[in-house]
Amino acid sequence: MKFLRRAWQNTSATGRGRKKKQVWRRPTGRHNKMRDNKRGKPATVNVGYRSDKKFREKINEQNSIQINNLKDLEKAGKDQILVIGKIGKKKKLEILKKVKEKGLQIFNVNSNKFIKKHARKMERKNKTKKTDEKNIKDVLKKDEVKDSGEKK
Repeated sequence: MKFLRRAWQNTSATGRGRKKKQVWRRPTGRHNKMRDNKRGKPATVNVGYRSDKKFREKINEQNSIQINNLKDLEKAGKDQILVIGKIGKKKKLEILKKVKEKGLQIFNVNSNKFIKKHARKMERKNKTKKTDEKNIKDVLKKDEVKDSGEKK
């Protein structure tokens, strides 16, 4: 259960569309229904909501490892659950390709689907970059030839 401050969805300052701002603040107002624990209002933080110690920070009762680079992936074993951190598309593709080679599973990404979708885009982008570089080199060579011809 995620506890959020009262009326977090009303303004940007309290968390509407901004996950970082969506935090718990104890309701302290005189007429506040959450503070009074009225029925139909969001729950407040109390003793008893915490999970058992043996289940905390685990996924399916197994330890999880957050992967942010290839070194983290090398440390991971078959018995651990892998979770990809917030990283860019290029690094994520590299990591997912390694994961596929090793035969591991990642909890928060469908690796096959992601690779199919984004590998094509990256290849197209690289091809256009290469052709742009060739065009630029050709233009520079032509300019050099023209400049040398004009000086003579």
